[in-house]
Amino acid sequence: MKTWLRNNRGFILFMCLFGLFRLAIADWNPIPSGSMRPTLLEGDVVLVDRLAYNFKLPLTDVILAQLGTPQRGDVVTFTSPKDGVRLIKRLVAVPGNVIEMRNEKLYLNGEPAQYLAAFNVAEPTEGGATTPAIQMREMLAGGGHMVQVMPDVMALRSFGPMQVLQDHYFFLGDNRDNSADSRFIGMVPRHLLIGRAHRVLVSADIKRNWMPRWDRTLERIY
Repeated sequence: MKTWLRNNRGFILFMCLFGLFRLAIADWNPIPSGSMRPTLLEGDVVLVDRLAYNFKLPLTDVILAQLGTPQRGDVVTFTSPKDGVRLIKRLVAVPGNVIEMRNEKLYLNGEPAQYLAAFNVAEPTEGGATTPAIQMREMLAGGGHMVQVMPDVMALRSFGPMQVLQDHYFFLGDNRDNSADSRFIGMVPRHLLIGRAHRVLVSADIKRNWMPRWDRTLERIY
């Protein structure tokens, strides 16, 4: 055993440093569901900057230093406060904000979002079927991104108003009618934030033929 360790110490050191890099600096996150459609698709693998907000003690949620401030509109990976599952959603409200939704329309501090350039699509569902969906650009508090709603699906389309607690954040999926987000798991405390997703590394069509989506390689996440 000692001989093996001595002969492979370079490889062992590399693997240890690589593991530390993933745990503390940068990571990648596969997208298993459609909760962030149309921004992220099932089969995307996104690059996550673990130092965007916090530097943590590896393998824990203990924050050693706060490195940045989460911004409304960021796409963030975090640990669900409800069941400990890793999720990826969009940050829509920061501490002190008052957030509300009325029949799919989002309100921030009493100001309604604007919805532009809506168009109809067929959203894939289980078993190869589809359901009607509407994609549009949501403009709120100076920022904008694409969202999707599915009128024929049972969903929670209204909530609030509620004020975001200190050191907590409110997240929604871009696919508003198919997302287990802060409407169901509650606000997310800062120590459960993992990092900011900023690029799609690679992508494959896991819902159909597993073919690579070359056009999504290194695509920036907005």
